[in-house]
Amino acid sequence: MSISATALPLPSKVQDWAAWALQLLLAAAFLAAGGAKLSGADQMVQVFEAIGVGEWFRYVTGLIEVIGAMALLIPGSAAFGAAVLACTMVGAVFTHQFVIGGSAVPAIALLVLALSVVWLRRRQILALVGR
Repeated sequence: MSISATALPLPSKVQDWAAWALQLLLAAAFLAAGGAKLSGADQMVQVFEAIGVGEWFRYVTGLIEVIGAMALLIPGSAAFGAAVLACTMVGAVFTHQFVIGGSAVPAIALLVLALSVVWLRRRQILALVGR
């Protein structure tokens, strides 16, 4: 059974406001985190040295986070930005669990929030895939 974007009920005002609140919160968090990675903040450099894949990975991750954060702020692209950021957080959780240690709780929290935005804005994805 397929679900089309037009078959979904329109989001309520409360859902829309909740989605925007989550989008703004996530955008702020990821702009800060991505900016720290791109600017070479000492803590970020140390984390990525511990991961052991090179400086290029810090730059790529920072760019993904900044671009994803900006997508959260553009109407019509929030679900895509949140999906990219959720994938990034899956990688962060695994990295904390299996490579560098430390608490994965912040990454898990950001993952849950990003997935919430994907769910609340799922009409955007369904419209793109033609359903």
